Amino acid sequence: MNPKIGNYTPYDLECVCAFDINKKKIGKDIHEAIFTPPNCCQIFVDPESLNKSGVLVKAGPISDGCAKHMRDSFYCYDESEIKPVDIVQELRNSKAEILLNLLPVGSFKASRIYAQASIEAGCGFINCIPEFIVSERVLGDVDWVKKFEDKNLPCAGDDIKSQVGATILHRVATKLFLDRGVIVNDTFQLNIGGNTDFENMKKESRLITKRKSKTSAITSVLPYPIKCRIGPSDYVPFLKDKKICYIQVNGITFGGLPLTLDTKLKVEDSPNSAGVIFDLLRVMKIALDRGISGRLNSISSFCFKHPPIQAPSDIIAKQWVQEFIEGKRER
Repeated sequence: MNPKIGNYTPYDLECVCAFDINKKKIGKDIHEAIFTPPNCCQIFVDPESLNKSGVLVKAGPISDGCAKHMRDSFYCYDESEIKPVDIVQELRNSKAEILLNLLPVGSFKASRIYAQASIEAGCGFINCIPEFIVSERVLGDVDWVKKFEDKNLPCAGDDIKSQVGATILHRVATKLFLDRGVIVNDTFQLNIGGNTDFENMKKESRLITKRKSKTSAITSVLPYPIKCRIGPSDYVPFLKDKKICYIQVNGITFGGLPLTLDTKLKVEDSPNSAGVIFDLLRVMKIALDRGISGRLNSISSFCFKHPPIQAPSDIIAKQWVQEFIEGKRER
């Protein structure tokens, strides 16, 4: 969305370290590992055009990062044969500045292992999954934001939005009803897809924070409560990385008459948040340059479904980000 942020362009980004639990990826150069199953994203770059990066994928800790029903699909390594690396040391050795968390939905413990490693290694932390580390303090959990502040490190989260995805489309539709004086009665959003993200989410127990994150992103634009149901509805393997979203918003217009909006969105799921992450990384680099610590509220409000502060609209959140980049907003 922003070719240049401060002095940084996308060409200034470099992946210096990578972790996975997939035994088919561990030990491979990242430029080879990205094409390895179960990755099923539509290929938009010629694999033969990529030179070796020199960065090998290392074995990360499994913890709860792999659901029991996913061990085969993830090609999860055997802990009796492969030992996880010391994440902190790997981050330090690679001189990484920012750690990006893209673990599977439901990875409560594993996400916190990486958050702690980020703090110990002195890295900024971006939490792209619906584990509430940056946006709110989970009952019984430590105060992660304070831990980042104490180490003078920035953090952003939680639960990445796509460039144009189900959440942003649903927010815009709901806000349109509100702005045009239509009373919203109820709404739902159903998503199907064929990648491992959807296979992982077949287990409802891993979806608690995901449903909360997506629901709050939609209902927060309304000043009154409504009936709302949002979340993945099925795993369809042959769709591969295609995600299909169905949204319905039911409202009441002049004279008490009904109005219904039905919308369908079809996207290549995985790359749909890549451009957002490119912006996130560069804004966090600016925060590191300025010595800003703790939650980055502006970029979190614009780029995440469950940020510390839900902006009244995405237009306002975008303005906050611009003000931060220009130095007019503290965080």
